[in-house]
Amino acid sequence: MRAADEQDYLDFATARAGALYRSASLLTSGDPHLAEDLVQETLGRMYAHWRRVSAADNPAAYAHTVLVRVFLSHRRRRSSAEQPSGALPEGVAAEGDATLRLTLLDALARLGPRDRAVLVLRYWEDRSVEETARTLRTSAGAVRTQSSRALGRLRAVLGDSLPDLARS
Repeated sequence: MRAADEQDYLDFATARAGALYRSASLLTSGDPHLAEDLVQETLGRMYAHWRRVSAADNPAAYAHTVLVRVFLSHRRRRSSAEQPSGALPEGVAAEGDATLRLTLLDALARLGPRDRAVLVLRYWEDRSVEETARTLRTSAGAVRTQSSRALGRLRAVLGDSLPDLARS
């Protein structure tokens, strides 16, 4: 890779790593280690194809598409169900309402990987139905249906607790 291309990639990776990590955290239901792994894999794939990626209309959207596909590939592997054991170190508390955040992350964790991916793309990343369909390699109608069903499943998991949490 030429020095100029490498510098462009480093600038891009530095600017987008935080947003990719936040999306990966939602996809993994708050697992910071898996989120870091997914971001690393995504950035590695972006680096390998940087000339083609940098010529795309929106490299940031391309990176998020790669992230979702890496996540879905990871979930298909049998080893993805393995959970670490032992004590985990304490993390830094996030700003905002911790109870609401933990409740939503727990509810997302109870959904399937495709449902999580649709909800994160549509409502966290605020992507259109068409963009989400391209990312997930499905039709716009399937995204609408899956979004509706995933929201229904999320409401069923949350029950009546969400309005109470949002008010407090």
